[in-house]
Amino acid sequence: MPEALKMAFSPESNPNDGYDRILRPRAVKPGNPQVLRAQHEDVDYLTAPNGLHAPPSGISSGRSTPIPIDAPPSVQSISSARKQIRAQQKHRIFPTIDYSARVSHFDPKSEYRDFRGFFVLFWVGLAIMVLTTMLRNIKDTGYPLRARPWDLMSRKAWQLGLSDAAMVLSTGFSLPLQRLVRTSKGALRWTKGGMVIQSLFQTGWMALWICWPFMLDWTWTAQVFFTLHTLVLLMKMHSYAFYNGHLSTTEDRLSELDNPENVPIHAAVRYPSSSTRLKELSPDDVQDEKDERSASAVAAAEDDKKAAIDQLREDLAVELTSPLGHITYPQNLTLPNYVDYILCPTLCYELEYPRTERTQWMELFYKTLAVFGCIFLLIITSEEFIYPVLKESEGRLLDVERWTDMALIVAETISWLLFPFMVTFLLVFLVIFEYILGAFAEITCFADRHFYSDWWNSCDWLEFSREWNIPVHHFLRRHVYFASRPYTSRQTSTAITFLISALLHELIMGCITKKFRGYGFFLMMMQLPIVALQRTKYVRGRTLFNNVAFWISMILGLSLMCALYVLL
Repeated sequence: MPEALKMAFSPESNPNDGYDRILRPRAVKPGNPQVLRAQHEDVDYLTAPNGLHAPPSGISSGRSTPIPIDAPPSVQSISSARKQIRAQQKHRIFPTIDYSARVSHFDPKSEYRDFRGFFVLFWVGLAIMVLTTMLRNIKDTGYPLRARPWDLMSRKAWQLGLSDAAMVLSTGFSLPLQRLVRTSKGALRWTKGGMVIQSLFQTGWMALWICWPFMLDWTWTAQVFFTLHTLVLLMKMHSYAFYNGHLSTTEDRLSELDNPENVPIHAAVRYPSSSTRLKELSPDDVQDEKDERSASAVAAAEDDKKAAIDQLREDLAVELTSPLGHITYPQNLTLPNYVDYILCPTLCYELEYPRTERTQWMELFYKTLAVFGCIFLLIITSEEFIYPVLKESEGRLLDVERWTDMALIVAETISWLLFPFMVTFLLVFLVIFEYILGAFAEITCFADRHFYSDWWNSCDWLEFSREWNIPVHHFLRRHVYFASRPYTSRQTSTAITFLISALLHELIMGCITKKFRGYGFFLMMMQLPIVALQRTKYVRGRTLFNNVAFWISMILGLSLMCALYVLL
């Protein structure tokens, strides 16, 4: 054995240590201080009595200053409490996962409602669609777009602008008529000649402006805009005239109560509010809805005529005052009030509306930009994915004679149009109810911006009609359903409301396609038996099934209606 090894293992080499014959590893650098600290605290926590840390030694853990053994009990208690909290949240060498009873975001029981990422994804998908379309068109034709969106929007734009301005100005006929009705004591009172004059004017006004685009041969984009604006102004004008006509009658009756000897004191008829849903009314509830405040007056009249007159006078005065209490009829019969109402994003006239403090100009800029962006996307979708399909199918139908071949071509066309019409439907919804109405709400500081509800969760068509277009729903309920309700049953009033709505939709489709076939009217009226079927005990309550059926019928119905109007 070499001498060096003998000296290393000999007892004389290190007389102070009897264990040096054992080979030991070289000392290494200490590890992660946080891991060593956690291990040190674990040992202290497990070895201390009652699960508490032992009194600290003179060695600091790096997290707190050590305390002496003879420290006061209050100091020792604070130190012990701090160590207990650290022990409960101590670091582990291997990371742990916290598990608890939770549901996924898409679970029906989940309370999570923030899905804005899908909204962003929708726009990203549309951007991808436009980009790929432009690249394909550049490859095929050398131009990014087959259509010229600017040509479609600018062709005869001056005619459209002048015609639209003239149409808006012509609605002002209702303001001087209402002033005349208020001051008249004879044949021009609202319940006599005033209502007749207004109704005749509205009929002639609608006939003129509906036919106007056909006479000037506008593009389909201009015709769609003008037709929709015509119907909006018609409903606005009707609501303004009939609500102020009701207020003029109420004011006359209030004036007559100054000499109540020969005046009837039956309960006041209040104008129906727009806060009650159709389904919440029963045949016996309509009068209560109109006359909730004056019900007590009728009962009081049996005992005390004076108390009944006082109550009636109060009810009539409340009817003439706005819900916010700032304007009283006839203070609203002014030109600024009428112009403000025309600009407000609502179809139901009120004496005043809740307002925001100021206009957010950047929000208005973004919404205006989004309006033109959506119109551009609508034109691209129509010209690239809808019009070519319809044109090709129309040419193929001319070469076939058997009805089976025609049915196959129509079915194939409908299948090709399903996705483009789904995109078109969503874009129309966004451009109208989110951006156009939102922009006018910013301009007028209109505070109530609940223009739609969660219609995408609808389980039947009646629910969809309430939540998809809340301004139109309020108008139809106020001026069609409630207007007919005193004379007919609830089912008949509902059918009349759907009939008016179906006629308006048929008019829109006829103006777009320049064909009046009745397909849209028929499909709209078919919603009533479908709703009745969905509310039977066998189908009612099946939320998922009804929502799937709604979406299938919605997407399929749009493609079917377009194919029928264009091809047949």
